[in-house]
Amino acid sequence: MLTGGPLDVLTGDYLAELTMLILGRDRLKDPRRGYAKTFLRQLEEGLGLAVERGVRIVTNAGGLNPAGLADAVRELSDRVGVPVRVAHVEGDDLVGRGWGEGVLTANAYLGGAGIAECLRGGADVVVTGRVTDAALVSGPAAAHFGWAADDYDRLAGAVVAGHVLECGTQATGGNYAFFGELGDVRRPGFPLAEIHPDGSAVITKHPGTGGAVTAGTVTAQLLYETAGARYVGPDVTARLDTVRLTEVGPDRVRIDGVRGEAPPATAKVGLTRMGGWRNEVVFVLTGLDIEAKAALVQEQLEDALGRAERRPREVRWSLARTDHGDAGVQEEASALLRLVVRDPDPEAVGRGVSGAAVELALASYPGFHVTAPPGKGAPYGVFEAAYVPVGDVRQVAVLPDGGRVEIAQVPASAAAGEPAAAEVVVEGELPAPLPAGPTRRAPLGAVAGARSGDKGGSANVGVWVRTDDAWRWLAHELTVTRFRQLLPETGELEVRREVLPNLRALNFTVEGLLGAGVASQARFDPQAKALGEWLRSRLVEIPEVVLL
Repeated sequence: MLTGGPLDVLTGDYLAELTMLILGRDRLKDPRRGYAKTFLRQLEEGLGLAVERGVRIVTNAGGLNPAGLADAVRELSDRVGVPVRVAHVEGDDLVGRGWGEGVLTANAYLGGAGIAECLRGGADVVVTGRVTDAALVSGPAAAHFGWAADDYDRLAGAVVAGHVLECGTQATGGNYAFFGELGDVRRPGFPLAEIHPDGSAVITKHPGTGGAVTAGTVTAQLLYETAGARYVGPDVTARLDTVRLTEVGPDRVRIDGVRGEAPPATAKVGLTRMGGWRNEVVFVLTGLDIEAKAALVQEQLEDALGRAERRPREVRWSLARTDHGDAGVQEEASALLRLVVRDPDPEAVGRGVSGAAVELALASYPGFHVTAPPGKGAPYGVFEAAYVPVGDVRQVAVLPDGGRVEIAQVPASAAAGEPAAAEVVVEGELPAPLPAGPTRRAPLGAVAGARSGDKGGSANVGVWVRTDDAWRWLAHELTVTRFRQLLPETGELEVRREVLPNLRALNFTVEGLLGAGVASQARFDPQAKALGEWLRSRLVEIPEVVLL
């Protein structure tokens, strides 16, 4: 990014829900830790080049200890002989405020205002803790253009650009549903945003880098890990249903038309705690009588666990029929039976479980073996979102000269009792249905792309199409009821659908699919990364006019 072409600000997004838990455990071992150490290794290679080219660096690698990382950057600066002015943002850490027993981390999601203040104060490197991913872009844009706190449309445009950039190469062909259409995606280049004073932006990438920037790749990332048409943040609520995308040249997609609304009167706080201990055994069942073999070993293990000194509090079995009849490869003839146990006591999921599984090796179904030797069990974490009044969060910009500037948090409209934007559902306008005609049974993915991910314990699936006829069909075909039919795991869960006509897209939020979040590993795909691809593989009746 530093050598490929002009750049004003280079951002680094290091934080996720699971990362916060990992950093929390690091901080327990050493209070001086709690930040992403990899950032320092990367900075050592590129700091001189960044200063030489006038590129400022903004990163949330500070994690739970932004002040500590800022000090470490100063030490690195002295060591490599490249003077830089370092600032940091603090105030997100709310641990110790009565969240209950066992909370390891508690961090409010801050916006970009603190970052903007640090940049206006002359910082070359800005380190933050838990800010929203998009704040790494909206903060520098606000500082550069001098936007006010209530320039909602401009801020919303920058937030949308930040959301597109936040996952790096996912905007340039990485993890893209129609990757086969993009040419060489082996090493997609990182995206960049050219942001304009009105908040509009062009998403592009440096010349000569791999991958591609298209309306499709940008749409896919816009739909990633969103909870609906209102993209709620601490600085502004961006209306995703107003986004317009236009391809204005090769690898250049313009984003404009974004409308913004006041942020909610509450701030989101991410809480992590240790949930207990977990163990897993995966039995391989090969060839004939798969169901009977699974029943036998499950009955044997259940009997052993029942006779143990303490049965684990939670015992879950799942059978994945990955086997094929008359398979030419042994692995293709095999199914997987997964046993997952959880308990607050590590002893309950340790020797009693792994020992019982190993002892069946010569006394169970024919062809008995497991994917890996059973272990002692490992700790798992739990993520929970809480909300506090924005006035309870004191965001502070600590400038390069040591000065401290407290950031005003409450816009007047939100403070006056306006309902939180997240409470309002946007109902996009549906197109006219496609006239009846001949259909063909085919995978949904023959015409639709999808991108899915995690939002705490919930999952989102964004689905989009690329022609008006396909949109007229999809908007009426893929209802909540149909979505549940195609993905039976969601059948008993709350599912919300929102319509984004400008993107020819539908967004589905599935509440509770991921249990207590990614760290709890509640399902086979704990972050729902492939949920959209499962949906695309399901067979539906598609109008032939759409398939042509």
